[in-house]
Amino acid sequence: MSIPALVRPRPVHRASDLLAAYLPGSFYFSSPRGTLLADGVHSRVRAAGASHARAAAEALDAAAAAGVPGPVVAGAVGFRPEAESGLVVPSVVRRAGAPAVVRAPEAESGTSWTLTPRPEPAHYADSVRRALELIGRGELSKVVLARSLELAAESPVWVPALLARLVRADPAAYAFAADVTAPGDPAPRTLVGASPELLVSRRGATVLANPLAGSARRSGDEAQDRETVARLRDSAKDLGEHAHTAGQVAEVLGRFCTDLEVPAQPEVIGTPTMWHLSTRITGRLADPAAPACSALGLAEALHPTPAVGGVPGPAAVGAIADLEPEDRGYFAGMVGWTGLDGDGEWAVTIRSAEVCERTVRLSAGAGIVAGSEPAAELAETGAKFRTLLRALGLEGAV
Repeated sequence: MSIPALVRPRPVHRASDLLAAYLPGSFYFSSPRGTLLADGVHSRVRAAGASHARAAAEALDAAAAAGVPGPVVAGAVGFRPEAESGLVVPSVVRRAGAPAVVRAPEAESGTSWTLTPRPEPAHYADSVRRALELIGRGELSKVVLARSLELAAESPVWVPALLARLVRADPAAYAFAADVTAPGDPAPRTLVGASPELLVSRRGATVLANPLAGSARRSGDEAQDRETVARLRDSAKDLGEHAHTAGQVAEVLGRFCTDLEVPAQPEVIGTPTMWHLSTRITGRLADPAAPACSALGLAEALHPTPAVGGVPGPAAVGAIADLEPEDRGYFAGMVGWTGLDGDGEWAVTIRSAEVCERTVRLSAGAGIVAGSEPAAELAETGAKFRTLLRALGLEGAV
């Protein structure tokens, strides 16, 4: 006997099915909270210099009135407040649980690549020295300096395969793929990555932020990694750098929350390639119905945190513009989604790349504080490249 339609169970998507269904042009986001795959564009969110959160709320209300089921705003926002953004209300959204732990597929081999550092390593080290001079004069307490690698392949890069390798290598990461094609691009451009850093999530009145600052390379040798973790926990430089970031995140969330829990000391968390000092900050919103208290509104208020900008924020962003020869674009921005009810998740776009046909642009940054050493900061950015390089089969290339 067939089950009546009114009580027939709704089909449940599996995270692996959504990952397999991703194609360039779709939006994919997965985290320990779950997986979201969105297709089509019902409307685009045009902030035009105003609040992205307010424009998103208006777009969501209009989509709901038009009959779009369970509308969300999804996409990415660049590093600078005035930077480009790619936020849309998709036509169709599918959800599933968190990605499962499975054996990661091997990266493709045999592809010929050309690697171009931007800037050259020596130029980056000089920028670190210039930043230390600003810190020494008291103009800054911290500034995050980034560099890039531009990779050119002999054939177009298949983004779904790259995304699948990133997700399966670290199912606990905030993995994403978002269309960020801009006018003038010669072909579709995709922002893809596996970030370890949650900018903010919201579920009902509960918010969570997980700032990371203070990092060390993971070696894969158990004894060596234990020593690295112990040094990171006791490093005055790294603890001070982390305190800048966690303190500002707590201060910003405190403007919106009646209760805020901030651990006294950070813990150390690991990814397949790095160790990070981490603080999980939780709070309860005073007014969950306010647009500024949506997941995107909170993300806007927090961005850029000192984990990707510096302290004080405006001076650090200005120094970044002076010291970095390449515009960051979407690197160190934010990516995620927000629903009609204000719930959602936004991650910091680190461990990411922009892919356009045969070209892949990777970026990585390091926090510069008093006591930083140019060679060590250069090595840290190199270690952070490994997430994407490993997925591309190029881990030993730099």
